[in-house]
Amino acid sequence: MFTLAHISDVHLGPLPDLTFLELLSKRITGYVNWRRNRGKQLFGNTLERLLEEIVTAQPSHLAITGDLVNLALNFEMDAAAQWLHAFHRPHDVSVVPGNHDAYVPGALDTAVKLWKPWMSGDTPRDDQHVFPYLRVRQNVALIGVSTATASPPFMASGYFGPNQARRFERLLKETGERGLFRVVMIHHPPIRGATPNYKRMIGIRRFHAAMHMDGAELVLHGHTHLNTTHWIQGHNGRVPAVGIAAGSQSFGGRKPPAAYNMFHIDGEKGRWSLRKERFSLEADGDTFSRDHEEVLLGP
Repeated sequence: MFTLAHISDVHLGPLPDLTFLELLSKRITGYVNWRRNRGKQLFGNTLERLLEEIVTAQPSHLAITGDLVNLALNFEMDAAAQWLHAFHRPHDVSVVPGNHDAYVPGALDTAVKLWKPWMSGDTPRDDQHVFPYLRVRQNVALIGVSTATASPPFMASGYFGPNQARRFERLLKETGERGLFRVVMIHHPPIRGATPNYKRMIGIRRFHAAMHMDGAELVLHGHTHLNTTHWIQGHNGRVPAVGIAAGSQSFGGRKPPAAYNMFHIDGEKGRWSLRKERFSLEADGDTFSRDHEEVLLGP
């Protein structure tokens, strides 16, 4: 049995004071949004309690699907690297970037550099491309895909381009032939209509084409701050695409409170079983309890 915990959109904070020069970019819109909305709904000790629960559960691996920071300030990027260092070891934690991690031009390069131990494959690539990356743990293939890109003000869209799509398809084929259970980690939901237009993923058709050609067993995403399960047509049937609430969302906001999913993976190629448990923050703001359980694959 392989157990995989999933969190997303932790939005580490609070934000430091910004200089005038730092505000002369898309960051000014994000800063205003933070002051009006997000700063009131995130943090406290919610994320700390969430991680305590996961550590106690002792999963085989932890997947974090993006938006570790808010405005991609240098201070935030360094703080996120220190936060990641607090985990036991990079071998057990896999990260993909979100749109907030690439908030302004150049930010994604910084994220890749600082977070590389948690955001790279087992084998160094020889083609200078970071994504998609591949990690194999037991009989599970963890495939990290990036949709993170700097977007104009008032936009939060992601991009999945043709070059990455071709590399992604090859990885799906290779890991499928090896008989591995394939988990795809991505920030933006690869589902049409899952988000407003300004937050959509550009390149959904490419993603679906690769999935239809070679398939996978599970897709994990963030971005929406919602607990959802959609289905994508894969090579041999439907594939669950699962989203999760923001990891630092306090109780009583407009979006669901912080939650994490625990996936239980067992079996072998052609006979996989996949069970999902969701644990959500309760009204006391301190307790996480199981509020949903679902069999996604198998008997």
